[in-house]
Amino acid sequence: MPKFVTVAMVDEIPPGTGKTVEVHGVWIALFNVAGSFYAVDSTCPHAGGPLGEGSLNGEVVECPWHGWKFNVCTGRRPDNPDFTVACCPIRVDGNQVKVALPDGFT
Repeated sequence: MPKFVTVAMVDEIPPGTGKTVEVHGVWIALFNVAGSFYAVDSTCPHAGGPLGEGSLNGEVVECPWHGWKFNVCTGRRPDNPDFTVACCPIRVDGNQVKVALPDGFT
């Protein structure tokens, strides 16, 4: 079972925004979509851009480097679902947002 780590407080990430957090040495992009939280690998597979610094439009984040877009709920690229970013388990415990790395995530 993955170990959950507190990475943020709910009020630190308002709806429609994101934040980059570190979990066991790995950078994760954490997003608030209409009050629900999602976490994906922060590294864009196109050229390594920081997805956590991208703009969020609904469920889709746009990489600030070259504009690649990913659905933060599924990790899939809307224009080409063959390209994905890994999703991480997340839970909210009170005011704490917790993330776990999936098995084999590096």
